[in-house]
Order: sequence, then structure tokens, then C-alpha cells
Amino acid sequence: MKQLLFHDDIQFWFETARLLGHASYGGADFGEVVATAARIDSGDYDSWYDAWLATAERLSAEAAVARPISARDGFLRASTYYRCAEFFLHGNPKDPRIDYARGRAVECFHAAIAHFDGIEPVEIPYEGTVLRGYRYRAPGPGPKPALIMHNGFDGSAEELHFFGAPGGQERGYDVLTFDGPGQPSAIHHDKLPFRADWERVVGPVVDYLTADPEIDPTRIALLGVSLGGMLAPRAAAFEPRLAAVVAVDGVYDAATALTPYLSIDRDELARRAAAEEDQELDRIIAAARTAHPTLRWACDHGRYVMGVATDREFLAAYSAYHLMDGVAERITCPVLVCEAADDLYFAGNSAEDSEPRRLYRHLTAPRTLLTFTDEEGAAAHCHSGAQRLAVARIFDWLDRTV
Repeated sequence: MKQLLFHDDIQFWFETARLLGHASYGGADFGEVVATAARIDSGDYDSWYDAWLATAERLSAEAAVARPISARDGFLRASTYYRCAEFFLHGNPKDPRIDYARGRAVECFHAAIAHFDGIEPVEIPYEGTVLRGYRYRAPGPGPKPALIMHNGFDGSAEELHFFGAPGGQERGYDVLTFDGPGQPSAIHHDKLPFRADWERVVGPVVDYLTADPEIDPTRIALLGVSLGGMLAPRAAAFEPRLAAVVAVDGVYDAATALTPYLSIDRDELARRAAAEEDQELDRIIAAARTAHPTLRWACDHGRYVMGVATDREFLAAYSAYHLMDGVAERITCPVLVCEAADDLYFAGNSAEDSEPRRLYRHLTAPRTLLTFTDEEGAAAHCHSGAQRLAVARIFDWLDRTV
């Protein structure tokens, strides 16, 4: 997708385009996004927060005194803008602005879904605590097929509303969205960091669904977004109750999103990052952070969600997020691997396949590769800006498969 704003900061532009994409399901309005972006200075995290917070505060105040349908729409967009406001602040986990904006994002989302039929917050038992999410109940009698959805490295369960949860509901699927460890509600409420053995997360979610007699236990699918395109296949490799898995988009080795910024071989980076001390690597990381907005953001956010103190520790932890060593080959259920032709993180280069194609190549289960292109306006990471197109193709595949 052509970079229309923030020409000197690809990360600010992508997050803006991501917001524009949420307009498909009511999560943003084009004019609001453009007007807010115009008040932001490239690379200035405080400026980003101030602008999005102001838009969210204005909208939520209007929604609080509006008639029901207007309130629903206003709260839904305000929720998105609050979430966006605190997105770049995680380099300092103690920043009080994080909890404020995150809390308001959830409050506004709850206020919005109160005006939708069949959508409710849920808590899923998990290792002595709960995973928070949302149930989208399809109309009509059961037993029904179900879709479990989770986000990735930085997205939330609330955001999955704009990645197709209501689209599944209206097609007859009971949809369950949730935040796992490392994802917003789990890291905010319970300080649960990410874990690579995602089957340990999905297992309790499947337990929760199969306890409901309205759900057909033989027709439960799993969909993961962004880094979830590695986590969901990882879970499917070890969770036999899944009838299908969707990777939006496919990821075989997550570390490849960051190694190009450091000019270090992936295996060497993993080894050196895990060392007790490597001052040369620390200098390389510091210089690359300054030069590349995406790496700067990824390291700040990565320390926060992985529960580590340094950028090098984050890179060591992140190197464990892969489907190598025969994991991809263990999957037995049908797999839909989505690919974005111009993915900011996982498109590969002329010398290497994209991450979706690497995953596809290693699968031995029934598999489908679905590529989204520039001509379709769908080539951005996770097809931001073409949500309706992506949702249609994904659920048509699920209808044929599940």
C-alpha cells in the first residue's frame, strides 16, 4: 500500500493504515483518522498519544450523552483510538498513560457491544487466573461450528472485532476471541508474559468451548492474526481437537521480522542475544534502533510483553517463536495460510521466501495458500484496509472446510 502519511516513519504510517482498515466494521472513520494524524509529529510518541487521546476523549464524551445507536458507534471508534493512543508507550511500563488509555479502551468497547445482539465479555479459566475475551453467539439452535480467534504481538481481543469476529457470527459461527499471555488484558491485569508453547494457552480455551452443548466439538477452528500466524499453527500442532487453523498471515520463524535491521544471521543473533554479555551486539542494537522506527518500537514493546529488561533479552526470547524442528510438520488438520504480498514484517526478500510460503512449504497437512495483492488493496500486513475482502475469503474457506 502506498505510504500516504508519515513518509519518514513507516511504523507510524502502518499503524495509521491499520486504523483506517478498522473502518470496515465501524472501528474508525476516515476523516477522524486523517485529521488526528495531521496533529502528530513523525517519530514523537508523546505527540502520537496526545493526538489520539484527544480524539478518543471527544468521541467518548459525545457517545455518553448520545442516543443508543449513535452511542454504540461513537464508543466503538473511541475504543479504537484509546487503544491506539498508548500503543507506542511500552518502553516505560510504569507510564500511567498506558493504564489510563487501556482502561478507557476496554470501557468504551464494553459500552459499544452492549448495543449489539449476542456479544458479551467472557472470562476463561487459565492456570489459576482467567483469560479475558468476548463471545459472539451466532443466532439459531446448536450445535454450531465455532471459531477461536486471538491476536499477535501487539493486538488485542477488542481489535478482533474489526478482523472478522462479527463477520463469523453473522455467518453462523460462534466466535470466541481472547487475549493470551503477553497480550493486552493478560499483561495489563496479571503481568502474564508471552509464552511460545501456545498450545498450553489454546487448550483451556478449547476446554471452555467444548463444555457448552451449543458448540459442535468436531467443528472448532482456530485463527491467529499477525504473530498469531505462528502461534495458532503452533497450537494446532499439539491440540488434536482443532478441525482447522487459519494463519493471518503465516509465520514460520518470527525472528525474520527483525534480523534485517541488524544485519546478523538469524542463528548467530539467537546465540549472541542469549549470551550473558555481548557489548558489541548491544551497540549494534542501539544503532539499529535509532535508524529504524520499526525496530525501536518492536524492542520497546517486546521488553514489555516478554517480561524482560533489555533489548538483547527480548531478541533472545523472540527467537523461540518459530515452527522449526518439525513443529509445522506435526499439524494434521487443514491449514489456511494467508499471505500479504507487501507485508511490512514477513514478506521476505528476493533471496528468501515470505514467511507464509516458508510455513506452507513445511506443512504436511491439507493446506491452502491465499495471497492478497496490491491490486486488491490488500497487500499490507494482515490485509489492513481490506478487512471485508479478507473476512469473506477466510470464512468461505472455513465454510468449505469446517
